[in-house]
Amino acid sequence: MSEQVAKKSPTDFLNSILGRRVFVRLNSGIDYKGVLACLDGYMNIALEQTEEYVDGELRNRYGDTFIRGNNVLYICGI
Repeated sequence: MSEQVAKKSPTDFLNSILGRRVFVRLNSGIDYKGVLACLDGYMNIALEQTEEYVDGELRNRYGDTFIRGNNVLYICGI
């Protein structure tokens, strides 16, 4: 018997987390948590209800945040 694994592209994943809470880690090690409002093909990200964490400690809260895509290390749903 062969197992069938559903393949998901990165675009499918990103579309599935639009409007949901996400965790974004930057190349600098700073983390952001917020609601993913939108993103584009360059991985530029707009977050709402954003919290900024430095060394695991909450530093700031922002209403809306724009993160330039070349600074993003990874993004995941929470």
